[in-house]
Amino acid sequence: MWTEQTRARQAKRTAPRKRYPSDLTDAAWAFIAPLLPKPARRGRHRVTNLREVLHAIRYLVRSGCEWRMLPTHFPPWPTVYWWFRRLVRSFLFQVIHDVALMLDRQAPGRNVQPTAAVIDSQTIKAPGPPGAATTPPNGSTAASAISPSMPTVACSWCV
Repeated sequence: MWTEQTRARQAKRTAPRKRYPSDLTDAAWAFIAPLLPKPARRGRHRVTNLREVLHAIRYLVRSGCEWRMLPTHFPPWPTVYWWFRRLVRSFLFQVIHDVALMLDRQAPGRNVQPTAAVIDSQTIKAPGPPGAATTPPNGSTAASAISPSMPTVACSWCV
């Protein structure tokens, strides 16, 4: 039976939710919506709005809060977590990243695929001259022979 209490509770549920800075724009949603899984033809109908689920996932990533601390403006945390696991397993976030990167590269008129790469010389060591020994003369492993150049810092309070 509808009472003033139940009417107020229902009005609160259907009221527009609070907006967050991490929410998707309409343009971003138009880009992502076709990549999301379609509703099942048989069985139970989808009740959860996937846009709200993505808003919740973006909020979690942006704020760094735990699943159980998700604000009440979003769907329940187990629902958001279930959809997150499903989207991760289908590599949806990787697809969104790759497509967004390609579209971003096309905007200024560049090639879709990069034509150059930067390699850090401190992380990739070139092999020695031909015929050089692969182990140092003291018999230790090659990994222990690599000594990265560490900058020396001297402070007045350290000395």
